[in-house]
Amino acid sequence: MTLQARLILCLKGMAMGAADVVPGVSGGTIAFISGIYEELIDSLRRWTPAALGIWRRQGTAAFWRHVNGGFLLTVFGGVLLSIFSLANLVHYLLEFHPLLVWGFFFGLVVASVVYIGRQLPLRSPVIWLGLGLGTLVALAISVGKPVQLPAEWWMVYLAGCIAICAMILPGVSGSFLLLLMGMYPVFIQAVVDLNWWILACFLAGCVTGLLLFSHFLGWLLRHYHDRTLAVLTGFLVGSLNIIWPWKHTLETYTNRHGEQVPLVQENLVPWHYENIVGSDPQTAMVLVLMALGLLLVLALEFWAKRSTH
Repeated sequence: MTLQARLILCLKGMAMGAADVVPGVSGGTIAFISGIYEELIDSLRRWTPAALGIWRRQGTAAFWRHVNGGFLLTVFGGVLLSIFSLANLVHYLLEFHPLLVWGFFFGLVVASVVYIGRQLPLRSPVIWLGLGLGTLVALAISVGKPVQLPAEWWMVYLAGCIAICAMILPGVSGSFLLLLMGMYPVFIQAVVDLNWWILACFLAGCVTGLLLFSHFLGWLLRHYHDRTLAVLTGFLVGSLNIIWPWKHTLETYTNRHGEQVPLVQENLVPWHYENIVGSDPQTAMVLVLMALGLLLVLALEFWAKRSTH
């Protein structure tokens, strides 16, 4: 792999990490639209006892080639670099410019639906059934109410197992599931404070969940490729309900830090947002950011096509 290819791959990993920090957006979406999703799943599922056998018999170099180690190291290096470098920035933007952040990701996901949908045999009723199923599952997750789970090490580990499964699914946000479990503030605070014990427990859970779930997802993609893509695309469609920019909070709850966190929200149209919420809907700027998200997907699709030629 050339230095330029590694740099582009690292940037794709950084984009995945930035998306995973935002509740409601999935790093799997970025992997999908940047053309590395199936290679990522295939590489993860190679971490089996058989791989350890290759290491013992043939050495480290053969093991590294078998698990596609260079690819995984570059991608996840980019993810970790992005999480640690952008967590504070994303936290700031979500607090002070939420409409613009959600507008950008809304445009990103809409373009992703179109991009992935073009690859599906849409004349098949089974494909439409998969689209509908994925959409309903994502909508059900989007209307879930947050709970407050204990911030113990074992719960952080379990949260990592669950969240990482969502992080590699397009349209299902690991950060949003952390929010539903009441663990999102715990994770963000651990990143900001560099609480290595909490981060280590979360990382261990992520590794466990990633290795187990990638085998299942890899099996589905090998045996039911188009149907699996249809369900994943449905996840993206359903996630639009989560990331619609103009929302009105109906109920809140107080988390363990004394902060008011939205519990129940309703989506609004921009021209009703100012009257109900009492703040500027920033319609023009949100639409500009939506367009920017659309253009970014087109750019990623262009790069993905170039890298395969």
